[in-house]
Amino acid sequence: MRQLSQIYPLTLLIVICFTIFSGCSSLGYYHQAAAGHLSLMMATEPVEDWLDAPSTPGPLKAKLRLSQQARQFAGKNLHLPVGDAFSEYTSLDRPWVLVNLVAVPEFSLEAHQWCYPLIGCQAYRGYYHLEDARAEARDFADRSYDTFIGGVTAYSTLGWFDDPLHSGFTRLSDSEMVALIFHELAHQVVYIPEDTAFNESFATAVELEGLRAWLQKTGDTAGFDQALDRLRQRNQTLELVEETTDELRALYERDASLSTAQMRQRKAAIFEKLRRDYLALAQHWDQPGPFGAAPASLNNANLALFRQYNQYVPGFRQLLRETGGRFDDFYRAVEALAELDKPQRIARLEALNQRFDEDL
Repeated sequence: MRQLSQIYPLTLLIVICFTIFSGCSSLGYYHQAAAGHLSLMMATEPVEDWLDAPSTPGPLKAKLRLSQQARQFAGKNLHLPVGDAFSEYTSLDRPWVLVNLVAVPEFSLEAHQWCYPLIGCQAYRGYYHLEDARAEARDFADRSYDTFIGGVTAYSTLGWFDDPLHSGFTRLSDSEMVALIFHELAHQVVYIPEDTAFNESFATAVELEGLRAWLQKTGDTAGFDQALDRLRQRNQTLELVEETTDELRALYERDASLSTAQMRQRKAAIFEKLRRDYLALAQHWDQPGPFGAAPASLNNANLALFRQYNQYVPGFRQLLRETGGRFDDFYRAVEALAELDKPQRIARLEALNQRFDEDL
């Protein structure tokens, strides 16, 4: 599954001076995170410089111009806090800016939480070096966790820094790049510590509805059709994932009545059914779906990651409809929702989910 975005733990960046100048080995993770982000920021140059440079390839110039048009649209039409975000660019030597790790106990649907000062806990952890993520994944696997490592095309610093453009964006199709810019900017509107599903589902809803507005304004009918196809794939996959989640939840609640071997056998059968059903759907798709073209296997971590980004998307989209499609009013409604305690938020979003109809 291609994962496009994440919120990056900002406290890693707050300690950047300490980690660089102290060299404290006990802060190894914080050091690699802060150093990685600093390296990325130092490599950027203003987009205008890239556009003015004769050596910049024509296709890249076209992407960069499009990115700046998307920034203007995000501020004016979507009421997103753009500031100087995505006004600088750098080229990376890899398709992802970092990778993240998701880990879930063998017989659970609740992802492991990594907790940080100030920003709370998150259900993923990002690494600039793939081997670091693999090493921690092996440690979790030794403790009978399901794990998944996914490439992250972009991340948000929630406005603490001016997030840069990079070649991970410009390698995407036009509509995917624009959608990703909207997604990252949306994270600056609202952020709830320790509620990854709320944060990512909200940003995904802004991405989808923002892209819809963008494509309608620009008259890009081909891009709109592709976006609708991706949305249908997402929705069809979400239906499968929710069915699978219900089956797994019922199984995991029986852990006292079944042996470990029996649990593993039934779990494997449920995931194999999900894989087969997904592949049957994918035969009719013109572009790779959320789990990729042909996943060899799936596990608890795959489901946890997918649900984080999609679980409440229908509810947020319904809330936008109920606020008349006005993004500024929508954000105020989301901020009010964020003030509720978690059980109330979940109940409200699930009710909104139930009212949403894609075809209305």
